[in-house]
Amino acid sequence: MERIICLCIGYVCGLLQTGYLVGKINHIDIRKEGSGNAGSTNAVRVMGWKAGLLTFAGDVVKCVAAIFIVRYIYRGSGYLPLLAMYAGLGATLGHNFPFYLRFKGGKGIAVLAGLVVSMDPLLVPIPLAGFLIAAVFTRYVSLGSLLASSLFFLEILLFGHLGEFHMAAPYTYELYILVLLLTILAWYRHKANIGRLLAGTENRFGSGKKKEAK
Repeated sequence: MERIICLCIGYVCGLLQTGYLVGKINHIDIRKEGSGNAGSTNAVRVMGWKAGLLTFAGDVVKCVAAIFIVRYIYRGSGYLPLLAMYAGLGATLGHNFPFYLRFKGGKGIAVLAGLVVSMDPLLVPIPLAGFLIAAVFTRYVSLGSLLASSLFFLEILLFGHLGEFHMAAPYTYELYILVLLLTILAWYRHKANIGRLLAGTENRFGSGKKKEAK
């Protein structure tokens, strides 16, 4: 029951579609512009850096808020990191599949950033470095996002193996499964980007605001 509650708390927080709201303020339906995605990358391309950064910050904060609420409610739990991860998964699902927008949301990478920060600040440097190296040198934000999500999964495996989460083995293994699901979801949400990367037609960041294939 605790897991379901945490998942629901995350989902409700994830429903705050920052990109969509920022777009409406600017009289734009971001789902009909650029790539059609409601995330921060498309917000930058369609509305500029200010809107993009605001979208990114909002998407990070809603995941941080979900995990904060769960950590407060279940403080003292023997498997709090697992419950926090359920909240992060819920926030990602709410962000990616908001029911009131016909389940058309973002791809969850900014939410993932909030999840990484909330789980343990020590987890931040490696996924961040992977994202920056890939995004800066190739100008493919999608490639950086995929690399960051994969590195986060590997980090969780390493931290769990070292006993950093201080949970019994079954809870740690369940945590691995959740993060694997998040990684698979990130790759699934980027399936069109992956196709374009393989075909050499992916839009490089900063190359313009042309409409991408969906």
